[in-house]
Amino acid sequence: MKKLLTSERGDVPGWVLITLMTAGLVVVIWAFAAPALQGVFDEAMDRVVKF
Repeated sequence: MKKLLTSERGDVPGWVLITLMTAGLVVVIWAFAAPALQGVFDEAMDRVVKF
């Protein structure tokens, strides 16, 4: 006789919270890192154009 696995459903609200928190962290980190990354990109492009 097979046992129904109702307890194996998973923790959907927990995964949703983890996903939202991860997305929030990415947005915050990106907000601080964007100017530095833009500067690195601009400098690299300037070096390529001058070459």
